[in-house]
Amino acid sequence: MTYAFDPEVAAVIPMLPDLDIRDPQAAREQLRTALAEQIAGVDTTGVTVREELVPGPEGAPDVRVRIYTPERIAAPAAIFDVHGGGFIVGDLDTVHPNNVRVARDLGVVVVSVDYRLAPEAPYPAGLEDCYAALVWTAKNAAELGVDPNRIAIHGVSAGGGLCAALALLARDRGGPAIAFQYLGVPELDDRLGTPSMRAFVDTPIWNRPKAEISWDCYLGPGVRGGADVPVYAAPARATDLADLPPAYISAMQFDCLRDEGIAYAQALLAAGVATELHLFPGTFHGSMMVEYAAVTKRETAEEIAVLARALDVELL
Repeated sequence: MTYAFDPEVAAVIPMLPDLDIRDPQAAREQLRTALAEQIAGVDTTGVTVREELVPGPEGAPDVRVRIYTPERIAAPAAIFDVHGGGFIVGDLDTVHPNNVRVARDLGVVVVSVDYRLAPEAPYPAGLEDCYAALVWTAKNAAELGVDPNRIAIHGVSAGGGLCAALALLARDRGGPAIAFQYLGVPELDDRLGTPSMRAFVDTPIWNRPKAEISWDCYLGPGVRGGADVPVYAAPARATDLADLPPAYISAMQFDCLRDEGIAYAQALLAAGVATELHLFPGTFHGSMMVEYAAVTKRETAEEIAVLARALDVELL
């Protein structure tokens, strides 16, 4: 199928990593290799980075978090970041460059969580790890220099889906206060029935065949699309979205996840949740890796602006 990609992002498609997630272990190693040079070259000037093991879910191992503390603190706020990777790949390093940038540009603490991955640890392991780390962040807000009422959750792709689930879980468990949910191109719906999911079977980085593998790994074989999938696994299934934090959702024009993100934004709005939705034209899932493209620059600038507004941070 031919797509009207933005010319700047289209030119880079042949050079982008195409992970074969049918072999999760190999895909993880491939991603580490592809990102190694970029991660090694990250300039952390102005940001202190440290790691800590925090209590995990009951009966589960501790959870590793990476904490980014900027030298210039603009506000006693924090961003709790959840990496993407289709629930299968990704780790703290995957989002390291962006977390350094966000901490420095916003002047707030960033806490990034290294949750267990599927299929070795299927739902709800990864989500419960994220929830445990969020609880730790809120409980230790004073030590982090953070107001516990000014914590935003932030995730892209599967990370966005996990953040949507975190918001539901925190609401229903009476857990930590979440000031805002930033859901970048979120993976939300195991039913795979939207027009974009049916149409985009060969798009770069992410497409329907990969989404099928992703959900089968996360939920277990034969579970996706069934009647018993919990809303905390697939937030698109939730029918009660009232009293959730304000949200921002991004969508890419040629992304199989496009329509489920749009539908979730509409559902949040219908439930009375203040929600902003931005669809970026000519883009595909992961096109934000093309950093020099004008559309990517708009997207990254908007990320900072949206988070600053949500956390009441005055940008320099």
